Amino acid sequence: MKVCFLIGSPEIGGGTYVIYEHALHLQEIGWNVTVLSIWPPNRAFQPWHRALELLRFATIAEVAGEEFDLAVATWWRTIYDLLPHVRAGRYCYFVQSIESWFYRNSDVAVRNLVNATYLLPMPGVTEARWIRAHLAEQFGHDYHLVANGCRKDDYRAEGPVIAPRQPGRLRVLVEGPLGVDFKNVARTIALARRSVADEIWLLTSSPLSRFPGVDRVFSRVPTSECGAIYRSCDVLVKLSTIEGMFGPPLEMFHCGGTAIVYDVTGHDEYISDGRNAIVVRTGDEEAVVAAIGRLRHDPALLARLKKGALDTAAAWPDWAQASSRFAAAMRAVLAGPPADRQRLLVMVKEFWAQYVRTESALQRARVSTRLLRAWAAFERHHPAWASRLRVARAWLVESRREPEPRERI
Repeated sequence: MKVCFLIGSPEIGGGTYVIYEHALHLQEIGWNVTVLSIWPPNRAFQPWHRALELLRFATIAEVAGEEFDLAVATWWRTIYDLLPHVRAGRYCYFVQSIESWFYRNSDVAVRNLVNATYLLPMPGVTEARWIRAHLAEQFGHDYHLVANGCRKDDYRAEGPVIAPRQPGRLRVLVEGPLGVDFKNVARTIALARRSVADEIWLLTSSPLSRFPGVDRVFSRVPTSECGAIYRSCDVLVKLSTIEGMFGPPLEMFHCGGTAIVYDVTGHDEYISDGRNAIVVRTGDEEAVVAAIGRLRHDPALLARLKKGALDTAAAWPDWAQASSRFAAAMRAVLAGPPADRQRLLVMVKEFWAQYVRTESALQRARVSTRLLRAWAAFERHHPAWASRLRVARAWLVESRREPEPRERI
């Protein structure tokens, strides 16, 4: 079976990690797998996953003459490149989050463009129950559900460490990229610094060697080496405000630590407050600082949560099990009706045209609003000139009357 996955870039990322694990399993069971990327890696790119050495990687241009049995879109942007440029008998959408939520409410045009991808009549797979329920309720889809696995050879309680954990001291780990608002990494570090944590470590995909207030920074670390970092820390503080089914707390559980998280979407796939972690209401920063203090001053609580985390980890599937379920979902897609590519292409082109129209209208409204503000200031300082330029002002007012498009979905 010939299958391709279209990703944005082969660089390090949690969602890309999941795709690589499923793609490797399909190749191991005899499928012909290609990973297509929209953008090449940057100059500082370093191999971070074994898939980069084992899978075939190509650009869309390089497979222009090929046809696949199955082509898988892996985030919203890939929909708009996959359908027009990659030929396949069937198409599938792998949804790892509701990605329109990554953008501000004021970004109406792009939120519509993202949400429109969930309207396409094509089969899909998702990794979390809440995503599956949302797609069913809001878009009428019945996607396959395949929870993520965990590499139990890399993430385990026993193994090498960077520095041993020390009884009576609390070492906090913060994980995630900087500069991504909903990952909330810089703010998490600030809260950890306000707490009574004895040490703060940072594990990040961002290229940096130090960060203010952080004792140790680990940047762009290969996945095979992350376990030693987790095993050295007591608690992962992960305060994302949007997630699909995030993996780092689960990896920390496997390595014998616990976590503090917001009650973000997807946390309840495996996190239970008071049993294996501490769950804080999203945005309650004082509660985060207090939770770190509780773990620092109550070793019995810390030990109990670590024990609960290990119990959760022991019952969690590894990637072989998870990817076997993913392969079953792919077989179900292949057993379904062939894709009506022409219909999908018509819909995608219309979605893009709507985006252009909406963004153009919003830009005109923004420009005219700024000009009107400038005009008001001009009138206050030069009233004589204002009366001579009534026509220009009338045009600005008229252009501003065009209603701003509202988010439809």
